[in-house]
Amino acid sequence: MGEAKRKKKLALNPLYQAVAEAINWVETPGGKFQVRWNDAAAVTPFGQMAFFIEFLNLTGVLDSWNEDCPLTYLSPNAPTKRDLLGTWLLSILAGHKRYAHATSIRCDGVNPGLMGMGKVVSEDALRRGIAKIEEDAGVAWLREHLERSVLPLLKAPWILDVDTTVKPLYGKQEGAVVGYNPKKPGRPSHTYHTYLVAGLRLVLDAEVLAGNEGNSNHTLPGLLDRFATGQRPYLVRGDCGFGNDPVMCGLEARDLTSVGFSHPPPPTVQIAKVGPLISGKLVPQPL
Repeated sequence: MGEAKRKKKLALNPLYQAVAEAINWVETPGGKFQVRWNDAAAVTPFGQMAFFIEFLNLTGVLDSWNEDCPLTYLSPNAPTKRDLLGTWLLSILAGHKRYAHATSIRCDGVNPGLMGMGKVVSEDALRRGIAKIEEDAGVAWLREHLERSVLPLLKAPWILDVDTTVKPLYGKQEGAVVGYNPKKPGRPSHTYHTYLVAGLRLVLDAEVLAGNEGNSNHTLPGLLDRFATGQRPYLVRGDCGFGNDPVMCGLEARDLTSVGFSHPPPPTVQIAKVGPLISGKLVPQPL
C-alpha cells in the first residue's frame, strides 16, 4: 500500500510542477518572465518583489505615477524619470532611510530590469533629482496618487485616528527647532502628524512639521476638506490634546462628530461620543 501511494505521488509531481511553472509567469514593464523557486538558495527579502512589480504594471499605477511626476530634465545626459523614480521606489521598499543606502540597489541585477529601468542612478543623482521637484507640485503629485488608491475604500462608515509623534533630531535639518519633547527636553525635533483609518492601520497622510508645531491646531486644517461629502469619517478620534475648542468647532462646522480621550484612559472614565447639535447644545451619546 505504501509503495502504491509513493508511486501515485511521484506521478502527480510532474503535473504539480507544470501547473506551478504555468502560474509563476509575471508580466512586468521589463517583459514577461517566469519565476522559479530555489529551495536550496538563501532567503532574500526581495524574493516576491516580482509579483508586486506585476501588480504595479497591470494596474497602471507605476506608469501613471511616472508620467505625472512634475520633474523635467533638459540635459541629454540626465537620467530618465523611470530610472530615478524606480531607484527611489526600490530604495523605499528595501527599507532604506538615507540616500546613501540606495547605492546597494546597484548590486540587484533583477528587480531594476523588471521595472523597465535602464540603470540604477547614483545617490547624488537621486538627491539632485528629487530636489528639482517643487515642494507644492511634489506634494500634490504624491497626494493625488495616494488618495487614488485609498479614497474608494472610504464610502463605508469609518473612523479617523489622528496622532502626533515627536522625533528628536541630531543634525541641522530644516525645521529642526526646540519644542515639546518629553523624551529629550531641549533637543530640536520634528513633529509627525499622522492620519490613519482605524482598524485597518491604513495611513491616509503624514505631515512633517517643525518641532514647535505639535499642537492639535496644526493637525486637522486642510485634511478634512480633501474628502468628498460621502467619504468623510463618521468619527474622529484623538488624545486629550485634540479636545479643545478650535478642533471641536472645526469638526462641528463640517457636520462631523469627534471624541477626545486621555492616553491611556482611566478605567473609571466613561468615553462619550459627541452627537449633533440640538438647540445649541451638544448631546452626548454613549458608545
